[in-house]
Amino acid sequence: MLIKVLGSAAGGGLPQWNCNGRNSADTRKGVAGLRARTQASVAVSADGSDWVLLNASPDLRQQINETPELQPATDKGPRNSPIKAVVLTNGDVDAIAGLLTLREAQPLIVYGSQRVLDVLASNSVFDVLDASLVARRPMALGRAFAVEGPRGPVGIEVEAFPVPGKVALYLEDAAKAGEGFGTQEGDTLGLKVTGTASNRHFFYVPNCAKLDDGMRKKLKGAPLLFFDGTLYTNDEMIVQGLMNKTGDRIGHMNMSGANGTMATFKDLEVKRKVFIHINNSNPALREGSPERAAVEASGWEVAYDGMAIRI
Repeated sequence: MLIKVLGSAAGGGLPQWNCNGRNSADTRKGVAGLRARTQASVAVSADGSDWVLLNASPDLRQQINETPELQPATDKGPRNSPIKAVVLTNGDVDAIAGLLTLREAQPLIVYGSQRVLDVLASNSVFDVLDASLVARRPMALGRAFAVEGPRGPVGIEVEAFPVPGKVALYLEDAAKAGEGFGTQEGDTLGLKVTGTASNRHFFYVPNCAKLDDGMRKKLKGAPLLFFDGTLYTNDEMIVQGLMNKTGDRIGHMNMSGANGTMATFKDLEVKRKVFIHINNSNPALREGSPERAAVEASGWEVAYDGMAIRI
């Protein structure tokens, strides 16, 4: 099974279009040790021919143009695509906006929790994906299923499971601010992705607010994990003057600190750990920084656009 990181950044990417924070400004200047990054999405294939996207980033058109494996085959007619399905982990803009790129009468299948599919159904702009060609299929949580393309199974099995998180910002119900901003099960998911022929698997958890007992049990001993790396410290966006919100408020764990990801994963024996969905404010994006050194010393990697892993 081949895994390709199409985008490794959180919403806005690096540099973010309206951001003059240190990382964004230095990336524009070409400062050494910083790579430009698009918004998080991963592509998976069992055979190198049929591909499944894990989330559809707003940068998907650019990501396809930079990934030959996702481009139309030259011998299959004037319009075709190796992208056969999309599996959604949440209803955030940076997970679903790329679906609009996949219009133009191209058959594929979109999978999501019923909560997320209801978000798509409530916004008629997503009807540009012709329902006669693009099926929307709900995922039952905790139950593995064979991912299908328009012509049948593609050799990938997915199990979606609930993750502590938060409803998308644009869906927050202010009246329920004392109840997790209206968050319900199915708003934030993790994925266990398995190649049906090899039986090898990995986990994709790009958004997570905390590591609870269920998550610890699920991820313990995992061979490969892509995990939420949004912020290095809880208040970094406030300190940098970028946003008046903490990581806790926006539903993301921090890399560092006693309750952060590096500390809480120490005893989980995950074989390979990769941070993804990394915010442009995160100092660990800078190669050679003390924060990057701490991340690597703890056994974690920082994903980058174009990163490829075969399992």
